[in-house]
Amino acid sequence: MLGVCYYPEHWDETRWETDARRMRELGISFVRIGEFAWSRLEPRRGEFDFAWLDRAMDILHAAGLKIVLGTPTATPPKWLVDEHPDIIPYDEQGRPRGFGSRRHYTFSSETWWTESARIVEIVAERYGHHPGLVGWQTDNEYGCHDTTVSWGPEDLKGFKSWLRLRYQSTDQLNEAWGSVFWSMELKSFDEVALPNLTVTEPNPATRLDFWRFHSDQVAAYDKMQCEIIRKHSPERWITHNFMGFVSDFDHFKVGDNLDLASWDSYPIGFVEKFPFSEVERNRWAETSHPDIAPYHHDLYRAVGKGRFWVMEQQPGPVNWAPWNPVPKPGMVRLWTWEALAHGADVVSYFRWRQATFAQEQMHAGLNLAGLDELSPGGLEAQRVAGELAALGPLPVTQQASVALVFDYQSYWTTMIQPQGKDFRYEELCFRWYEGLRRLGLDVDFVRPGASLDGYALVVVPCMTEVTEEARAALEAATGTVLIGARTGSRDRNFVIPSNLPPGPLGYATGNRVIQVSTLRPGLSDKVSGAIAGAGIRWRETLEASGEVLARFHNGDPALTKKGNILYLACWADEALLGSLLSLAAEKAKLETLPVPDYIRIRRRGDLTFAFNYGTENWALPAGSKPVLGGGVLEPQAVAVWRH
Repeated sequence: MLGVCYYPEHWDETRWETDARRMRELGISFVRIGEFAWSRLEPRRGEFDFAWLDRAMDILHAAGLKIVLGTPTATPPKWLVDEHPDIIPYDEQGRPRGFGSRRHYTFSSETWWTESARIVEIVAERYGHHPGLVGWQTDNEYGCHDTTVSWGPEDLKGFKSWLRLRYQSTDQLNEAWGSVFWSMELKSFDEVALPNLTVTEPNPATRLDFWRFHSDQVAAYDKMQCEIIRKHSPERWITHNFMGFVSDFDHFKVGDNLDLASWDSYPIGFVEKFPFSEVERNRWAETSHPDIAPYHHDLYRAVGKGRFWVMEQQPGPVNWAPWNPVPKPGMVRLWTWEALAHGADVVSYFRWRQATFAQEQMHAGLNLAGLDELSPGGLEAQRVAGELAALGPLPVTQQASVALVFDYQSYWTTMIQPQGKDFRYEELCFRWYEGLRRLGLDVDFVRPGASLDGYALVVVPCMTEVTEEARAALEAATGTVLIGARTGSRDRNFVIPSNLPPGPLGYATGNRVIQVSTLRPGLSDKVSGAIAGAGIRWRETLEASGEVLARFHNGDPALTKKGNILYLACWADEALLGSLLSLAAEKAKLETLPVPDYIRIRRRGDLTFAFNYGTENWALPAGSKPVLGGGVLEPQAVAVWRH
């Protein structure tokens, strides 16, 4: 259940056999290779050198390692960029993002698609039936470094083609975009411009379509690679390694192409990426916040239709965040067990050996820089391997009792038109997830419109466009449904619904939003009744025909109930959110296990896992009989017991 990322091209070939042997001795079963090797595989156009990779794969296979081979498209070589500069992406200011790092391509370039298909076909045809090969990784970290959306000539060309297919005529385009506003009407698709570099805010409907276009491009590009791989390498699975807190394309649509999802878990690095307060950042600097990794485990389990890997697990300090502390002793072990508790098939560490050169010199590996000596993280991985062998096979992951409906498009729409500067969709979903886990509840992520059968509690922090499929799924849910503010506030064309928000859910919730106030930092609106706390950031004025369970200070409805559906009319502060989720769990008849903010619980089959991110001991629930750890959970420790 453990793997590692390995770069044989970075090390003298005389070390490969020793590396492979030591991997197996450590307890490593899987090894990912090849995802950045295009310039070594094809140093010049049409001139290939496969001999080194042939030998590397044979050595790894002979040692008993199972190989995951990456397609090398994340790093177009210099000769290709020089031949075809049209593959280069552009930033929002219209500046080219050139050669010299990675992900220097735009999904919109037809040339890039042709060249990608060519190299993927060549690699898949050569290695598709290698006896050591068990799976493929397409590309590497779509969207990383803000590379989903590009603003260049190829993107404008592709956007125009996408719009022609979507709208057929400029009359329909103008109607959908509301182009009569500010005289933005177009007479031809050739007149379409990129929605950037405008005097003031560009048309939000145009921006949304531009985002949809790029998201569709990512999914289609990935599908192209998958189809080529399946043609030449049947019976091997395919994954892609997604990143944390990257929501600018629809991962569910990419997941439709894959056999399983994977993601790259850098819990401490992501502390700097998320909008935590400085107090929180400092508190979790050496452990990460207790929900950063689990949030993504549960999300990517959904993207992978029940199956996921951690393809890159942080083994020590990273190099790319503004600050890169060393994890506290025990955290690499904790993160590994936590991924497995959330259903991971495999946890693969990045990387085997710390590099001594180039951009990632300061990124830890399982071995010290340039040496055959285990790092502190490597020693923790070795300990996990021994514990896994002693514990035996882990049980199957079951459906959770709680579903969180996650909608990528709501991230785009609220980025395009936040209305309040601090309205952040990812943060909202994360805080709701955090609140549920503080109650000791397991959570599944669900895409909009998917079945909600079997869930006692369904939470929808925000879903700006409620499609017919999403409406039907929510109204068919038999459990308690909790819907957050701003849901149903726009239709597919970024238009306010004719019946006002929550639009298609107006009848089901019994509500109509007649106005919205966004509250700057320091302002709040007290809420009391069945729940207590305050609304911050976003506060709606409701006309409610259902039961009012809580009200704002002036008597306006803050929480309503109609049938099995609860509706919250604000962004909840910590106290209000905790009160709300406790009420929802109670109405759903869920048994909760409230835990301190540094403890997290997760169940897998008949096993319960506990993790301590804090500085204090925590006693396991009475009657627990640990199969790993003891009855007192120490800081940065793991405990497992059967229930």
